[in-house]
Amino acid sequence: MHMVLMILTGALLLCVFSLLGKLWSEDLMGVAFAARVFIPTWFVIAAVNLWIGVTKAGYSVREELPILLVVFAVPAALAGVVIWRLAR
Repeated sequence: MHMVLMILTGALLLCVFSLLGKLWSEDLMGVAFAARVFIPTWFVIAAVNLWIGVTKAGYSVREELPILLVVFAVPAALAGVVIWRLAR
């Protein structure tokens, strides 16, 4: 359940980044730029989630790495779709 909540949090954060990109720019390229900034930001947040899982919850890094991959990849793929659609 925590993994689903993290993925939904990532999607919501992408929406916030996209909204801020739209507000700060006249055209849609601001949204694409915001999505590009979102990807490394989300990686840091997902890595912190891994670190908390290892240090506080008692999981091993080997157990947490697949979770990190999914938690990072789904919102990052959504951001990639946003970038791809707006880069045309």
